[in-house]
Amino acid sequence: MGLNFENEKTYLRMKLEGKEDEFHEEFEKALKRTAKKIGRRLPMYIEGKEVWSRKEFEKRSPIDNRLVLAHLQLGDASHVNSAVSAAKKEFESWSHKTYEERAKIVEKAADVMSKRKFDLAAMMTLDNGKNRMESVGDVDEAIDYLRYYAYEIMRNKGYKRKISGALKGEDVVSVMKPYGVWGVIPPFNFPLAITCGMTTGAIVTGNTVVLKPASDSPLSSFDLYEVYKEAGLPAGVLNLITGPGASTGQPLIEHQDVMGIAFTGSYAVGSKGYLDFSRNGPKPFISEMGGKNAAIVTAKADLDKAAEGVARGAFGFGGQKCSATSRAIVLKEVKKDFVNKLLDFTAKLKVGDPRDKDVFVGPIINEAAWLKFSRAVQDARKDGRLLAGGKRIEKGSLKYGFYVEPTIVEGLPKRHRVTIEELFVPLLTIIEAKDLKEAIGIANEVEYGLTGAIFSEDEREIETYFDHVEAGVVYANRTVGATTGAMVGVQPFVGWKHSGSTGKGAGGEFYLPLFLREQAQSRYS
Repeated sequence: MGLNFENEKTYLRMKLEGKEDEFHEEFEKALKRTAKKIGRRLPMYIEGKEVWSRKEFEKRSPIDNRLVLAHLQLGDASHVNSAVSAAKKEFESWSHKTYEERAKIVEKAADVMSKRKFDLAAMMTLDNGKNRMESVGDVDEAIDYLRYYAYEIMRNKGYKRKISGALKGEDVVSVMKPYGVWGVIPPFNFPLAITCGMTTGAIVTGNTVVLKPASDSPLSSFDLYEVYKEAGLPAGVLNLITGPGASTGQPLIEHQDVMGIAFTGSYAVGSKGYLDFSRNGPKPFISEMGGKNAAIVTAKADLDKAAEGVARGAFGFGGQKCSATSRAIVLKEVKKDFVNKLLDFTAKLKVGDPRDKDVFVGPIINEAAWLKFSRAVQDARKDGRLLAGGKRIEKGSLKYGFYVEPTIVEGLPKRHRVTIEELFVPLLTIIEAKDLKEAIGIANEVEYGLTGAIFSEDEREIETYFDHVEAGVVYANRTVGATTGAMVGVQPFVGWKHSGSTGKGAGGEFYLPLFLREQAQSRYS
């Protein structure tokens, strides 16, 4: 138990086994099964019990806003209080389970999730508009978090170790202990992976959790709750509340009995949450808060690799990833050739209903995202040059969702808002640089520091980039997505500057200790 770890990699594994057709068949079957769950009324879960509020809200699919996926409870501060009380009550028992017992339940959850992966992925596609590859990848990442964190708690033997004493007869042990109740507030874009990662980080280390999912994609949190329930997680360890941030998220952050917060979302929301939470005293606030990620293309790059990597990184899931490639900084001497190749590759990316096998870009999440996209395109047209995209697609049933073209702009001033602000839409800015030094400087001058990339066949250029770029996750010549696709246990996902609060990455060996506090125990004879 917990003594090894291997990434799930469903699609890659099935493709290598000659089962690519089977992958698609399994997803199609799951879509049909999932259709039977549409329109459910879902409760909140507090101390293992169903809880219903006086008011409900609808969760509609971004694929087609006529499709009501579920009716959810409109929680409020009273439900937050009940959930925190339940989690606090269960903490004493759960925190005194052995780390082996906790790891066993987490590993069982991974097994349960693996068996259900296609159904979980199909529901996610309906819930937030990811295509099938992205949805299965999201579920795979969640499974990876479960297995990796069980592996890490076992490998570190519960984070208890003996320390050499300084005095005769001194026996010292360092013990890492859980804090208590954690509030977990995930984003809409990775509704199972990030939710599962933060939740499991707290649970496997002996904390209890109140989970408040994003209202734009809450259904994966219910799946996670059911998975943990089947795995044998005691009632009260994980409590699930729903509702908008103002009525549930903010009361959770401000609750005096919440000992830690794990948050992923925008810098504006995260920084305010950090300040609000800190008013109750110094307590851990683990946050990942977005990025404005740049891919540098040098004169020594393979331009075909660069074009593919930048396009996939910029337009995968409609640019709605904190790791999305939103800037391409290209050396002047290869800019024309790179842009031509980029435009050719981008033109082949199909936009449409993500339930369709060959669709790469589905809808953006909601009207607010559409308005942000529309304003950015308008500003880009005024102050720069629009090279591709910029329009909403409304043919047929697509008019019932917010489908937009992958968009590429150039010629904007370096400090233009479209160039420096995180937009979370499929819009890529091309920036020209005279040399690698200037390109790295441009990459670093934004307030974010999450991911980054370079395309170059020159090892010295790559080393120079790695030595000077200010970002937590950086890649060289990554074609599957220039700045995207970090793997659990392989690339710890960590943000620098305004992109994160801890300097430690999810899916890495320094993450679990963030949920623990150290106690030095000394005995004398």
